[in-house]
Amino acid sequence: MMTGSERFGADAARPAAGSGDTRAISIVGNQINSRELFTLDREIVIAHGDDRYRLRLTSQNKLILTK
Repeated sequence: MMTGSERFGADAARPAAGSGDTRAISIVGNQINSRELFTLDREIVIAHGDDRYRLRLTSQNKLILTK
């Protein structure tokens, strides 16, 4: 079975250059618990190539992904 780093490339386990926050996120198979993503804030930014996406947690505990 592939680990998260193998599936997404070696850089997946490393923080982006210049990022202020460093933390570990558990990946089990192909699943990440959203509680781990939203421990610091109700929004995260996902870098995908040259694009940036916002993943937000709403007040009704729903997820919204926008470009």
